[in-house]
Amino acid sequence: MSGTLAADIALLLDNALQFHCSVCVAEITAGIAHYDPAASNWRRVRRQYGILLGSIPDTRLLVPDAETWHFAGMISGTLARAQGFQPRQRKECLNDALIHLTAAKRGLPVMTANRVEFDLIQQIAPGGTFLHF
Repeated sequence: MSGTLAADIALLLDNALQFHCSVCVAEITAGIAHYDPAASNWRRVRRQYGILLGSIPDTRLLVPDAETWHFAGMISGTLARAQGFQPRQRKECLNDALIHLTAAKRGLPVMTANRVEFDLIQQIAPGGTFLHF
């Protein structure tokens, strides 16, 4: 949405069958809710993301199951201890582990700009793949 993707990545996304994770939707909506309603572009941003989120078909929205939540908790706790993560980093790692495991369970790669954390997660849960851009 920010227009910062490289042209080849944008083209790939435009031509791919896309699935979305409820964890990502929650991260986006938390950001929107945190956005200052007094900002001059608040209505435009809210509307733009509302259209985007409203366009996701239920059949393309992946939701972590109980097993995925348990395993993601183990991964984020292990990495938090081993890497010395701060509380904010633990929460981010939990979300990323949920995203990784949810996609992996369905045989789908995750497209992310977060190479470092997804590489760490993949070392503990090697079943999934991610595409770094």
